[in-house]
Amino acid sequence: MVEEAKKKKWKKRNDPVVIYRKWCKTCNICIEMCPKNVFDTDPDGYPIVARGMDCTQCSICWLHCPEFAITSNEK
Repeated sequence: MVEEAKKKKWKKRNDPVVIYRKWCKTCNICIEMCPKNVFDTDPDGYPIVARGMDCTQCSICWLHCPEFAITSNEK
């Protein structure tokens, strides 16, 4: 058991949501609607996932995105 635990590699968790920057119109609805404050804006005004570990996959951001620029990365 201990040997198996030592061999197991921990993978870095990817961001729980993907934002397609080409589709995003910077309306920032996702930032305003997120109950866990997961998003921030980059210098160009586009949303970025700043606190991905806080995301609960509530789906508010991708359901309210008018451009469908956000999708879930979780299975």
